Amino acid sequence: MAPRILLARHGQTSWSLSGKHTGRTDVSLLDEGRQGAKLLGERLHRPPYDGMPGVEVRTSPLVRARETCELAGFGERAQTWDTLMEWHYGAYEGMTPDEIRADRPGWLIWRDGVPEGETLAEVTARADEVVAWARSADRDVLVFAHGHILRSIGARWLELPLDFAARIRLNPTSLSVLGWAYGEPAVESWNDLGHLAG
Repeated sequence: MAPRILLARHGQTSWSLSGKHTGRTDVSLLDEGRQGAKLLGERLHRPPYDGMPGVEVRTSPLVRARETCELAGFGERAQTWDTLMEWHYGAYEGMTPDEIRADRPGWLIWRDGVPEGETLAEVTARADEVVAWARSADRDVLVFAHGHILRSIGARWLELPLDFAARIRLNPTSLSVLGWAYGEPAVESWNDLGHLAG
């Protein structure tokens, strides 16, 4: 069996709702985010996933990801992993893109990076570490993490440069599946929010 990686983005927080860059700040889920996490869990415990009995589960240690993992019913099976933490935004922590572009017109994180935080190369290396782990054995993996690091993992799973992640939007509480097609890494589904519709 060729291994797949399932990506679960954490539920809605006040900062994600307002568009603030939320790196290492430990922001809790809103009630909406908690409900979404439960609905995601219900989906993963129904066919075709059926609770994913053989899956290996890891989560970012940040509370919004851990809480999503727990509410989805995978907390007891999950191992926390610092590699899944969100991008360290440095001086841009807590700022919205519009606020940043007021000082840096045309700024794009995937091209320009952030001051006093992680470099593009460092984020790429972390994403590559997750991809290598996911491909290391004949089993699927499920990770609970954050928008930018999950988009980075998506780009690197496809063996594309990090800036490809600018083109793959990812909403809170979404589910994405990365797998294979004709022996090449492929997207099975991306930014799926069907479980939020009930």
